Amino acid sequence: MPPRKIIIDTDPGQDDAVAILLALASPDEIEVLAITAVAGNVPLALTQRNARVICELAGRSDVPVHAGCDRPLIRQLVTAENVHGKSGLDGVDLPAPTMALAAMDGVEAILHHIRREPPGTVTLCALGPLTNVATALRRDPEIASRLAGIVLMGGAYFEVGNVTPAAEFNIYVDPEAAEIVFKSGIDITVLPLDATHKALITAPRLERIVALGTPVSRTVASWLNFYERFDVEKYGGEGGPLHDPCVIAWLLDPTLFSGRKINVEIETGSDLTRGMTVADWWHVTTREANALFIGDVDAERLFALITERLGRL
Repeated sequence: MPPRKIIIDTDPGQDDAVAILLALASPDEIEVLAITAVAGNVPLALTQRNARVICELAGRSDVPVHAGCDRPLIRQLVTAENVHGKSGLDGVDLPAPTMALAAMDGVEAILHHIRREPPGTVTLCALGPLTNVATALRRDPEIASRLAGIVLMGGAYFEVGNVTPAAEFNIYVDPEAAEIVFKSGIDITVLPLDATHKALITAPRLERIVALGTPVSRTVASWLNFYERFDVEKYGGEGGPLHDPCVIAWLLDPTLFSGRKINVEIETGSDLTRGMTVADWWHVTTREANALFIGDVDAERLFALITERLGRL
């Protein structure tokens, strides 16, 4: 079976970085057509830089990195340097990237790849705010019928919010973009906090990554040591959650996860609950299901997969 063709839309971010590395380490299953950067965890100037740093770390400067939207559709940008550090990839100093930023705009790159590949063969993997994706859908609604699907990290139901009491960060940053995506009719799989908060970076799991003894593993361990300190302090427990790699892991092995096909609506009007994913987990409405909403993950197998693939780089 040929590898699945994907576009990674991202705002790196240490957990985004691990997701990108996981995809690049899995060429038999995944072909990364392009990486499109969006403003989110840090501003666009840093997310597009960080995406190129990650590609070079993996030895994959052949993967084009495009700069997309530098702000949400209608709102002021909210960033998360308090979690990811000033660079977005704090934890280890890496050289500035030498690979050039691709000339094509990130939104146009999304449209370009979806149009040029056969219908139903490209999956869009969204690891950050959905501004690029929604803008692409606005420019050409026809791409909705050509995509194989969207797999995204965002939202929450039982775990409620991580940036406000009601909202998860990626959806909160650009709820209007999320609303466009969830109303698009595209086959959507959602990896929300309900799943990712079970994927904890425990000491034994981190030690197994360190034990690989490679430049990539040492860099990842440094990133995760920095990154998880915020969530350990915030939530307590034995480690911080590793969010974005769950998107790529779902593509590689969906048996790691379980969820339900449900209706998900995005709250855009209320200051109190802006960015909330109103997930009809119990089917209490008659609204049509529009997303596979993942609720659980086998964390031990997930980290075993991540560790094994990082060892290939």
